[in-house]
Amino acid sequence: MRASYSTGHAAPVARRAFWQDAVSKTYFPLDLRFGPGSAFSGSLETWSLGPVAVSRNVCEGLLYRRSEHHLVGEREESYLITVPELAEIRFEQDGRDVCCRPGAFLIERSHLPYEFSHRDAASLWVLKIPSAVLRARLGSPERLATLQFDATRSVGALFVDMLRLTGARLEEMDEAARALMGRQLVDLLAMAVESDERVLGSNSSSVRNAHLHRCEQFIRTRLGDTRLVPQMVADGCGISLRYLHQIFEAEGTTVCAYIRNQRLFACDAMLRDPACRKAISQIAYEWGFGDQAQFSRNYRARFGCTPSDARAAGRE
Repeated sequence: MRASYSTGHAAPVARRAFWQDAVSKTYFPLDLRFGPGSAFSGSLETWSLGPVAVSRNVCEGLLYRRSEHHLVGEREESYLITVPELAEIRFEQDGRDVCCRPGAFLIERSHLPYEFSHRDAASLWVLKIPSAVLRARLGSPERLATLQFDATRSVGALFVDMLRLTGARLEEMDEAARALMGRQLVDLLAMAVESDERVLGSNSSSVRNAHLHRCEQFIRTRLGDTRLVPQMVADGCGISLRYLHQIFEAEGTTVCAYIRNQRLFACDAMLRDPACRKAISQIAYEWGFGDQAQFSRNYRARFGCTPSDARAAGRE
């Protein structure tokens, strides 16, 4: 699905309200503060790629504010990956204030208040990813908020190149191909993030975090294996079972809970993908749940709705 907005279709006096509505529909509710003068121009295009969305935002300088009142009643968290092309952008969230110039990309979290601004006219590519989709590919994505990554080389550059090329080709693709493109963009983003040393050393000991990162990757690549247990993870990563439990406990969870949650996030992403035609039982078995009733109980406890409800919501 594609949506397109342009202030050229609105009367000059109504352009600011038009842009406010377009931005809130594309991302989530925000308050906007415009620059001086009555004139404002902007264009915004957005494309759905299964559960994720790509947008191109071109407009004059302004400030976007996400406040506490916007978060009331919102259940689904999202992450925005923003790639500036023309001007520097400023982002402030959770006590951190960063500037991101062209040649890098920035990660923003929807479920915390923030300010996002650019003084000059800007051209932005934005990838919007539901939290469940990102968690199925990256552990603890909240630790990525306000980090910026290199978009000029290696996997980071490949991710941005693919993001830019996607919009021009989406009209030629059917729904299944667009959903596949969305998954590939998330995979490339994850590869770019996982290669960054700051992610490995984001908490206490860099050695412990390197082990944690390796264990998380080991688990995520074997979620469909019903034999996946802590001992397999410890053996596969070359550490003791006791140490494995210690590094996950330091993150406020257990190995078994992490495995279960990663399986649930993977199932949730497929359930909400309108291009996925697999039965709910097939999805559960594919991601390592041997008992559908147990899967349904765990799913409801984690997401507050049944798998059938999630599937129906994804197809609205």
